[in-house]
Order: sequence, then C-alpha cells, then structure tokens
Amino acid sequence: MQVQRQPTQQADTIDLMVNMGPQHPSTHGVFRVVLWIDGERIVRAEPHIGYLHRGSEKLCEGELYSQVITLFDRLDYVSNLNCELAFCLAVEKLMALEIPDRASYIRVILCELNRIASHMLFYGVYGLDTGAMTPILYGFRERERIQALFETVTGARMMHNYIRVGGLRHDLPEDFVPKMAELMDHLKRGVEECDDLLSNNEMFIARTKGIGPISGEDAIEFGVTGPALRAAGVLEDVRISEPYSIYDRFEFGIPVGTYGDCWDRYYVRIEEMRQSMSIIEQAMEQMEPGPTVSALRRITRPPKGETYMRTESPRGDFGVFLVSDGSDKPYRVKVRAPSFANLQALQHLFRNAYVADAVVILGSIDIILGEVDR
Repeated sequence: MQVQRQPTQQADTIDLMVNMGPQHPSTHGVFRVVLWIDGERIVRAEPHIGYLHRGSEKLCEGELYSQVITLFDRLDYVSNLNCELAFCLAVEKLMALEIPDRASYIRVILCELNRIASHMLFYGVYGLDTGAMTPILYGFRERERIQALFETVTGARMMHNYIRVGGLRHDLPEDFVPKMAELMDHLKRGVEECDDLLSNNEMFIARTKGIGPISGEDAIEFGVTGPALRAAGVLEDVRISEPYSIYDRFEFGIPVGTYGDCWDRYYVRIEEMRQSMSIIEQAMEQMEPGPTVSALRRITRPPKGETYMRTESPRGDFGVFLVSDGSDKPYRVKVRAPSFANLQALQHLFRNAYVADAVVILGSIDIILGEVDR
C-alpha cells in the first residue's frame, strides 16, 4: 500500500509577549517590563514606569525649603541622606552660604555610611536574584547596624530629615565616636565575609560573568552613571571629577570594571564599600569640635536665580536643578535621578539575553523606583 504525503508547509512563527512585573518581586518595586521572546531569548524589551509616581517635583513648589527635604527623603528611600545633601547643597550654592566644617564632616560620614547600607541591601537582594538565600542575611546584619546608628543620630531609621540648609538639625550624640569605632570594626569584617561568601562562588559566577555586558561608550551614550558606568571601565565619579562638600580633602580610590557585565556591576559595589570606610575613617580623624549650622534666617529665602548641583549617590549622578523667585518656596525643582537614567540602557542589556537572565540583569542596575517615578 502506498501512502501519499502532503508537501510540508512552512509554519509562521511569532514572538511571544511576556509581562514581567509590576507585581513580580524581582523587579525591586512596582516596575513592569514587557518582553518579546523567541524561544528562550529576549528579542525586545519595553520598560513601563509610573506606578509609583507621586508628583514630588511639583509638590516641592508648594513647600517651604525646609519642608522640601522631607520629600527628598522619599526619592531614593534607600539612601535618604544622600538625597537630602543634594538638595541642601543646591540651596546653599544659590545662597553662596558657608557651611561649618564640622557639619560638612558629619554630612560626609553619614552619607558614606548610607552608601554602605545601600550597597549592603543590593548585595543581599542580588543574592536572592541569583538564587542564593544566605547573602541577604549577611547584608541585612550589617545594614541593621548602620540603621541603628542612624537612629541614635537622627531619631529615624530611614526618613531622617536631618541635613538642613546651612548645616544640620543638631550635633552628634556624645557617645557617637565610640559607637562609630565599634561599627567600623563590624563593617570591615562584614564586608570581607560578604565578599568571601558570594563573589567567587561557582554558581554566582556562572549566573553573572558575561551576562548583560555593555561597553563604556554605549554606557555613556545611554546616560548610565555610578557603579554601572564604572563597571564598564569608565573612570567617572562626581566626588572626584566635580568635588562637592569637602570630598577634595580625602584620598580614596575609584573601583572600575573591565567587561561591564553583571559580575563587574556587582563587584564594583563591594569595592566601593571599602573605599567608603576609608573616607569615613579619614573624616573621623580630621573632624574637630565646632558649630553645626550657619547663622541664617529661620525661614530660608534664596535670591532670585537658578542653579544645578551634582552629587554622587549610591546609584550614580544625582542632580538637582533649582529655580528661586526670591520667596520662601522654590519656583521649580527638577531632579536628575540616576535610577531613571540607568534604565535607558535596559533594552540594550536585555537584547538577545536569556529570559532567565532578565532578573539578574535588572538587579545589577540596582534601581530604586522612588526616584525613577518621583
């Protein structure tokens, strides 16, 4: 018996659309990205933001300068003090205000501690993103020590409202120096333990080495800053290239990567914690007694004009554009948020990556949705 076979027809194929987020825990907040996949490969990615939008920049126009600081606490809510500092420096620049040395040293110490706390959170949740449970226990142990110290200084664990235009709300507590010395001992051991635990782990390296690479040229084109830019081999840090506050008084290194992949973006942050501890130790040695706030009017009224202030937050180049009309409230406030800018490279990083690597790539950027959406 003969079997007649029909000629084989070429089947049409389409890319499958998959929603990642906004409820997915690995998106680190209410962030959604639509993926078009061909098999296990990502063909195209389309980020969707705005789920956390509060209109913070517009709200600033209806608040006194002293009240705006509380709004900046809620932008990058993992590094609140760095955000407070950026806004206060912008106002002080517009007013040509001299800040007491002691206040500047305290600002640097607390902001660098905040950088370490932020990177410890990244370390822990990035371990989860790559399938490791133990790192978050190590990271949160060290972060909790820093948060406890913040509470003794500012009265709050996160929303500090401590840095003021002209200085600080009040001086350090009397037992700060011994507490700081004890904390530094713990942090030095903690960073080494974290490094030993994860950095050279065989499975972690397999999940991150060569994943989501980006060249320095492409990173600059996309507006990437901070650890993600330095991981691509670009030697750029606002604390060095455009020093603010008293950062020009300290000696510290700038960690840079080679390949701009997920492992480089991770390890640059590990090294940054070591450099932050070096800055803190130098600041503690140089700091002397003195006033912590400048003599100025109770209600801040900068002169008419505009200014722009750049700072190096844990996520990159955090800028504040401020316009004053001479009243006690800002006429306009615009924030250059590094998390928002860094997301511009996401489509490039996702292209042709495996679906399983999407979480690892997104986590390596270390976005905070509070400053993405504002």
